[in-house]
Amino acid sequence: MGQSEQEPPRQSDPRLPPGQRLQRGWPVLHYGPVPRFKPLTWDFQVFGATASAEKHSWDHAGFHQLPRATVRADFHCVTRFSMLDSEWSGVAAATVLDLAPPAPGVTHVMVWAEYGYSANLPLAEFADPRTVFATHHDGEPLTVEHGFPVRLIVPGLYAWKGPKWVRAVEYMRADRRGFWEERGYHNRADPWAEQRYSYQEEPGDGPLR
Repeated sequence: MGQSEQEPPRQSDPRLPPGQRLQRGWPVLHYGPVPRFKPLTWDFQVFGATASAEKHSWDHAGFHQLPRATVRADFHCVTRFSMLDSEWSGVAAATVLDLAPPAPGVTHVMVWAEYGYSANLPLAEFADPRTVFATHHDGEPLTVEHGFPVRLIVPGLYAWKGPKWVRAVEYMRADRRGFWEERGYHNRADPWAEQRYSYQEEPGDGPLR
């Protein structure tokens, strides 16, 4: 086939990080079973190195009474698909930090989800105004497969850093690897640097294995 008969090359969207492709729709990807939501026993906790040295907790109704935020942010999955310009509504991580402040010296958080799943984040990424504990996507409540009742959205990092079915935040004075980071994924997870796997890590990118 001659050059004139070939399909013109697709224009790359500058919002797509290297190695990513634009996704139509939202694939369901997760490790393990979908948990059963139990509203009477569900709670959201903040523990670890809190400023008060005490655990903070909200039940399901209390969590949904917290101030709400809406952000527009892209979603980049390490499996190489990206969704652009999604709307996420819920409770901003910054609100959680205001209501349950960390103690001096906290540098990282561990976000805990059902079945012991975890993801570690630098405190600066967690405190970013766009980081949100989402309950809605594009105006609709999350489905259980996509993390209902609450999932974390961290727009600046690959999506595995934002667990589904979140239950708690742990404040830490030192970094510690989460679930996927212990299983070969990059500790920092910057999609613009294609930080996908731990073998790519440079000194200082994470705690010793």
